Amino acid sequence: MTEIGDSIGPLEVVVSGDDVSRYAAAAQLPGTRFRDDASARSEGLTGRILPGNMTLAIFCRMLNERFPLARVTKLGATYRGVVHPGKRLRLSGFVTDLREEDGRTVVECDLLLESDGERRVTGVAVLSIPASA
Repeated sequence: MTEIGDSIGPLEVVVSGDDVSRYAAAAQLPGTRFRDDASARSEGLTGRILPGNMTLAIFCRMLNERFPLARVTKLGATYRGVVHPGKRLRLSGFVTDLREEDGRTVVECDLLLESDGERRVTGVAVLSIPASA
């Protein structure tokens, strides 16, 4: 049984530069800051970065591991700093609200992605879970 205050995660991952390049190519992301360190540096960055929607996908992975029958109905993020490949990322969260709606359990969550001990991305998610689950 899930309760308000329950933790989600943590999930620790290291995303390689090759992972980022493949993701950017598959998602047909414009620009080369996701594929090449030199190009990223030419844009004033310290090197290649993870695309924002890739961090959202990693949040979804963590949510799916905790709530496998849930459907994500809302997902948002605030980017407080860049996220670089090759670094250990620590994702976590906690349940902030629970309610019943139309025969489903709605779970609201706050999310956090940390890298190098710093908060890089914060987020919120709303999940819908069948009541029978």
